[in-house]
Amino acid sequence: MGSHAQDAPAGPVGPYEPPYYVAVFTTVRTQEQSGYGETNARMEELVKDVPGYLGMDHAQTPGGLGITVGYFRDAEALTEWRTHAEHRAAQKRGRAEWYRSYTLHVAKVERSSGFTRAQEPSTG
Repeated sequence: MGSHAQDAPAGPVGPYEPPYYVAVFTTVRTQEQSGYGETNARMEELVKDVPGYLGMDHAQTPGGLGITVGYFRDAEALTEWRTHAEHRAAQKRGRAEWYRSYTLHVAKVERSSGFTRAQEPSTG
């Protein structure tokens, strides 16, 4: 069960020229997770087809809080994703089975910057 995330060094989605939008989805999952992994992988593939989708960051705390941040060029891209038929079906199943609670925050980004440490020269 190898994941691409382990093959490449982890890194956040880089800054984009504002304005753009972020959707911050914060979750606490239930014990019932049957089918979640497959559905989540499918959503990660589907969202890439949305024109204006810029990328996604995800983190999970040891205490069970999951945070996914989706980046979108404009409100239209966000609306297209929110109303996508398969995504809507997954949302419904999430409320019925997978999530104890969640919050969704949508925000317009007004400022964006980043930092990457220079590679250390390899010795040997």
